[in-house]
Amino acid sequence: MTATPIAPFAGFGLGLRTPHYQDFLTSAVPVDFVEVISENFMVDGGRPRHILDQIRERHPVALHGVSMSIGSADGLDRAYLVRLKTLVDHLDPLFVSDHLCWTRIEGFNAHDLLPLPYTDEALDLVCTNILHAQDMLERPMLIENPSTYLQFTADSMTEWQFLDAMCARTGCGLLLDVNNIYVSAVNHGFDPMAYLAGVPADRVRQIHLAGHSEGRDRLIDTHDQPVPPPVWSLYAEACRRTGPVATMIERDDDIPPLADLLTELDMARAIAPVDRRQAA
Repeated sequence: MTATPIAPFAGFGLGLRTPHYQDFLTSAVPVDFVEVISENFMVDGGRPRHILDQIRERHPVALHGVSMSIGSADGLDRAYLVRLKTLVDHLDPLFVSDHLCWTRIEGFNAHDLLPLPYTDEALDLVCTNILHAQDMLERPMLIENPSTYLQFTADSMTEWQFLDAMCARTGCGLLLDVNNIYVSAVNHGFDPMAYLAGVPADRVRQIHLAGHSEGRDRLIDTHDQPVPPPVWSLYAEACRRTGPVATMIERDDDIPPLADLLTELDMARAIAPVDRRQAA
């Protein structure tokens, strides 16, 4: 499916996590959307789905997957796509996204976002899988740039060149994770501004902001820290290049009180161009 690109949405949101369910159910949280992990809600009924349905009445919902395995040489899991399609049809989400990675081989899911070589062969494979997913879901997807900790000697293009070609061939959009750009740039020694200049800015529809941790000899994308100053600086440049797109704070571990995340989200609003500041 090479559909019409997803319309821009310039709101500011948060990743919806269990400690904050009650906040969202009992108060008017000043966000324009929430994002949830798709796999946590790909079930028939149950309390999580009931809660999500209630929150969906107040806020648009974006679905963010972690195990589609877009880079899988085995192709995509049809049963997974059918379950995801059921959820998509039920929620009518703002976006449906997943990562440029692979997680599955011969039926085994590693539950980790594993890196791909940036080669023509891998590009063909990824594009075939994205087109299959978009056909099944009947909508274009957003694909997120990964954080990486190694590079392949077979690489024949940069990550941003790969993303550009992927978007051109499939019609998909991009979920630009600014923290991932920074982490990978530090780990591999490339210029993050060159990365931003190389990705197709007109395909970016959502931005993730998060924190990371320092490992022994590289940065690790842990999502357990506040957004650090270098990532805020990179976000400012991303905003200048992309124009009005959705921005959200992503926190997956050591989750603070909701008020702390809303303060970070206010920082994103302050950095973004004035015409994007539509949240309450």
